[in-house]
Amino acid sequence: MRTAGARGGRRAVAGLGPAESALRRDLARRGMRLTAPRRLILTVVRGTETHPTAEWVHAEVRKRLPRVSLGTVYRNLRILARQGLLAEIQQGPSARFDARVGRHHHFTCSGCGRIFDLDEPVDPRLDARVAARTGFRVSHHRVEFYGLCRTCARGPGARDAGRRRPPGAR
Repeated sequence: MRTAGARGGRRAVAGLGPAESALRRDLARRGMRLTAPRRLILTVVRGTETHPTAEWVHAEVRKRLPRVSLGTVYRNLRILARQGLLAEIQQGPSARFDARVGRHHHFTCSGCGRIFDLDEPVDPRLDARVAARTGFRVSHHRVEFYGLCRTCARGPGARDAGRRRPPGAR
């Protein structure tokens, strides 16, 4: 289970390793280059155990590329997400990014705001059932869970925090 925290507990930032040449070829097929900022942004996101914000990624990237702008980081995160190399998670008005692009669910703690990956099976039959019942053409679905993580559930005010809903939730 990976989590996203405010500070973004991270693993050591390493290179992309053997996958880098494949990544270069993949980007080239899409008419894109693996620029230094793009490479470092991808390395930073893949090197964290969290679901970081663009601002957090920017702060980490600036440690190695001090002149990179927040706009460059935002633009490249969105490009990498559109290309399927990262996943973008909308959380209210802000976005977080996930290196784990395979289908999986998330749990968002309403106490601390961390996002946890859940290793529960995704049921592709749900897409077909919804399509059959509604006539919609379903491309995919996303299930999100909300509540209190173990740490927040044990803390003071846990009872009230569990009732708070994230922005846009019903």
